[in-house]
Parts: sequence; structure tokens; C-alpha cells
Amino acid sequence: MPSAPRRWLLTFGYDGRRFAGWARQPGQRTVEGALLEGLARRGLLSSGSEAGLAVASRTDRGVSARANALALRSALPAPALLRALNGLVPEVFFTEAREVEESFQVRSATAREYHYFEPKAGREPERWRSLLPLLSGQRIDVRSFGRAVPSERPQWRTIDSARVVEGAGHFRFEIRAPGFVWGMVRKLVSAFRDVERGALSAKEFEAALEGRKRLSLPLAEPERLLLWEVDFGLPRGTLAGRASRGQEGYFRRELEASVLRAPFLGELLETGPALAFTN
Repeated sequence: MPSAPRRWLLTFGYDGRRFAGWARQPGQRTVEGALLEGLARRGLLSSGSEAGLAVASRTDRGVSARANALALRSALPAPALLRALNGLVPEVFFTEAREVEESFQVRSATAREYHYFEPKAGREPERWRSLLPLLSGQRIDVRSFGRAVPSERPQWRTIDSARVVEGAGHFRFEIRAPGFVWGMVRKLVSAFRDVERGALSAKEFEAALEGRKRLSLPLAEPERLLLWEVDFGLPRGTLAGRASRGQEGYFRRELEASVLRAPFLGELLETGPALAFTN
């Protein structure tokens, strides 16, 4: 007799540059759409409603994830389910499975953490660090830092922590909170950039965070944003084995291409545009 379906909480990640965001859209390749097509192709389900598919964070076009979370219903045991899921889409990987109650709400995470990557050459990460006390442990008004946020009165969100970490050739802005409004991290990055270059004062930034001033900020580029973690405060589950051949091949090719792209573009800049402007 076949096993009864159980509800699973799955940790998964993806290269968001290859997708028009998480949610299904007509005529667009999305993470949700690619997963549902793969599951149907393997005969594992015929629809998202059948699987009870739900996701913790609905990322935008171009945004990647290291450890997003989704819930779905399946009769497969955890190791077999992880193997099946890791064979669906090479740009998407599943790392962990936990069995949860049928009533479990995947949007009820206790914290989400995002990292945004910035190039370090010619920049002032110390200027960014000087602004962190305005965020870490603070309750901020997000009306200037989100898309489609009601503006009649302050909309408050609590920030657990924010920091700037320097790496080889880059620094990254790391921010953790129970929840974020749409576009919030990318607009905060734009505000930090404006303060760094002198287009916005730290006092004006502080006033916007406290709800005393409204700012009009663009969205920073989505490709540099990584959803690092979605935390539920649960014990560890079943971990996946090694990546599939398709996943290994895809990420190896992307890594090799990225290593070669910097000197390639450098040559183009020196021998193409540079010649055009100097001749």
C-alpha cells in the first residue's frame, strides 16, 4: 500500500539570474514554474495545489537564494524526496528536509537574512559601517524603503542585526529581521550608497528611518542580492547527499565563466571603449 503523503519543510537555493523571480508568470521562466513543471514531468504531482506548495520568501527577478524554504506534500521519504527534487532543475538545489505538521505555515519564519554584495575598489565600507547603529536592534519606518507600502501612517519593522563584512575585492551588507517588505533591502542599499557619495546626509537617512521624512529611492540591482537564510528555530532535518550531475555541471560552468569574465571585460575596456575615446 502506498505511503500517505506527509508535509515537508525543504531548504533550497537557486541562481536567480536565470529566473523572472519565484512566482509563476505567463510566458516567463520562474523558480516556482520550473519546479512544478519538473515535478509533473517526473509524475510526482500534477499541480501546486495538490502538493500544497508554499514558499517562505517570494524573491524578485534576478535575486538568488542560498537557503530559502518551501513546504510541500509528498509520500516519498526524505532522502528519496531530496534526490528527486535535486534532479529537476540544474539551477535549483535542495539541501535539507524536515517533516512538519499539516498546519505548518512556511511564512511564519522567525527570521530572514539577506546579503548584498558591493565592489570594494574606490569605495568606503567604513561609511556604511557608521550607519549600522541606525538599523541594528531598531524599529524602523519602512515607507521610504519598500514598494507599494501604505503611506498614511508609519509602517514599522524591527531589524535584528545589520553589519558590513569585507571580502576579497568586495564588501557585503548583511541584514537580518523577522520580516521585510517588498524591495526593502535593495532600497536600503540605495540609501547607503547615497550617504556614501554625499547625496543624502546621515541625519536625513535617520529621519526617514524614524518616520519623520520620506525619501524617493531607486531599487539597487537585484543580481547582487542573496537570500542567505530563512530561520524557523527548528532542529536539523535530513540533509541531502551530493549534488546531481546537472547541478555540479551548471555551477562549475558558471564559476569558470565568472572567473574569466573580469579579465575579458578588462581587455574590452582597454582596447575597445578606451581606443574609441582616445583616437
